[in-house]
Order: sequence, then structure tokens, then C-alpha cells
Amino acid sequence: MRNILLGIVIAFVIVFGLRYCENKKENREILEANTALIQKELKNVGKLIVTEGGYAQVFTYNDSKDLMYGLFDARKKALIVINAKATIAYDLSEVKTDIDETTKTVTITNIPEPELSINPNIQYYDVTQDYLNQFTASDYNKIKSRVEKSLKKKIEASELRTNAENRLISELQKIYILTNSMGWTLKYNSTVVENEAELQKLKL
Repeated sequence: MRNILLGIVIAFVIVFGLRYCENKKENREILEANTALIQKELKNVGKLIVTEGGYAQVFTYNDSKDLMYGLFDARKKALIVINAKATIAYDLSEVKTDIDETTKTVTITNIPEPELSINPNIQYYDVTQDYLNQFTASDYNKIKSRVEKSLKKKIEASELRTNAENRLISELQKIYILTNSMGWTLKYNSTVVENEAELQKLKL
């Protein structure tokens, strides 16, 4: 009788051990599958986001040079019309992440700075210049620099940057939705992202 009971106990231990190993293996396979899926989604998100905008500006350029100790002056001026295309881009292949399988946490550690590109088309009208004060390459470079500074300031205050950030957040939401659906946690540096609304509040 004792041998029968011992046999039953041993059989129970063996079955329980096999079940435990199978469950542990199954859980490990699920964890690896989830990790692979997250890595694949991160790779898919790693693309270039580009937001474009068109801008127009008109201003007058004036320059005066004193001659003969201020007795005379030589002037030049022009009406300048600018049509520019501006783009703001995020290269999401530069997004850095850390995946911790133990805590089931995906941490975004770095998001690249936006890259602003301005391509102005500058046209000159009503150009007048005195013989002793004519337009030179230096003038055109100075005008282009002034145009780009003015446009950059205008773009920074426009909706173009906001639209670019919104598109960036839209891509990051894909990561949140995936991690949340699998019971993982998404963090940005040390901040835990508990819902999609919190992504909007992050200082990227």
C-alpha cells in the first residue's frame, strides 16, 4: 500500500513538474514573441516625418553710402519678393529605446530634434543703384541671410512646427497602443505614459 502511495506521489510530482516546465516555456515563448513584435513596430515607426509649408514675404532693401565726408551719398534699393518652401522633419530612425523584458517596459530614451529646412526663391524688382554704390555678391548674401532669419522666426511662431509635433506624437501613439495592449509599460525617460493624453503633455 505504501509503495502504491509513493508511486502516486512520484507520478504527481512528475506530472506537476512537466506542466510547470511547459507553462514556463510557453510564457517564455509569449514574452519573446511580444518582444519581437514590439521591436518590429519600433522599426516600422522609424521613418522620416516631413511637414511642409509655403510662405511669402515682401520687403524693401535700402542702402546708402556717404561720400566726400557726407556731402554726397550713393544709394541703392530694391523691392524683394520671397516665396519660400519650408519643411520640418523628424528622423525617427534616430529614436532610441530600451526594452526590459523583466519588467515588461519599453523606455524611449531619445527623440531627435526637428530639422528645419528653408528654400527661399528670391526675386528682385525695381532695382536702382548709383554708380558708386552698386549691388554686390555681399549684398545678395546679406539679403538672403536676413530673409532666412525672418522666415525662421515666422515659421517658429506658425502652426507648421505644431503640426510636425502632432505627427510625431501620432507615431509615438502607435508604440503606446501596442505596448498597452500586451500589458507592457511605455516610458519616456523616467516618465510613465499611462494614457494617450499624457503623450500630448510630454516635452519632446
